[in-house]
Amino acid sequence: MAGSRRGTEPLWRWRSNPLRRHEDVLEAWVVLAVWAVIVIGGTLAGFLTSQAAQEVFADQRAERRPVPAVLLSDVPVPESDPYSAGDRSSAEIRWTAPDGTRRTGTTLVEGGRKAGTRVTVWTDGTGALSSEPPTQDEAAIEAGALGTAAALALSGLTYGVGRAGRWWLDRRRVERWGREWTLVGPRWDHKAT
Repeated sequence: MAGSRRGTEPLWRWRSNPLRRHEDVLEAWVVLAVWAVIVIGGTLAGFLTSQAAQEVFADQRAERRPVPAVLLSDVPVPESDPYSAGDRSSAEIRWTAPDGTRRTGTTLVEGGRKAGTRVTVWTDGTGALSSEPPTQDEAAIEAGALGTAAALALSGLTYGVGRAGRWWLDRRRVERWGREWTLVGPRWDHKAT
């Protein structure tokens, strides 16, 4: 019934016991350290990652601006394709950068538009084309997902290291049991005459 005793006494590995091995104490500390890192480190990693992502998204919202642009060629209606970008096609456009220079580039626009049509594109601080920044709600969801992923990644890595440590301790225990059995086993093989 040693298995049931372990369940009722959570600190059984630290108790003074003549059968307690050094590996048992080490294993207890490994398990405690793994849980502490998972709970505290995972929470901290998730929070810090989420905050960093929120700052990046806020910087994108502050830096990027919508700019009017003109289509330089007709945009065909895209064919129905499972790998297409919906009803958008790649088209060449022209816009004016913040420094007054005229630039051209390629971006996705709605299909079926004619050359000369005005469209709105997003540019960064240098006037280069960029994607539309996420709204505050989208940024909060994405930051939460990134924070959760960071917490889970740290927890998984920590759990893996803890399992490897416990596996190593189990190997040491088995080796010691084997050495001890080679000493004690022959004594038990004697038959009474």
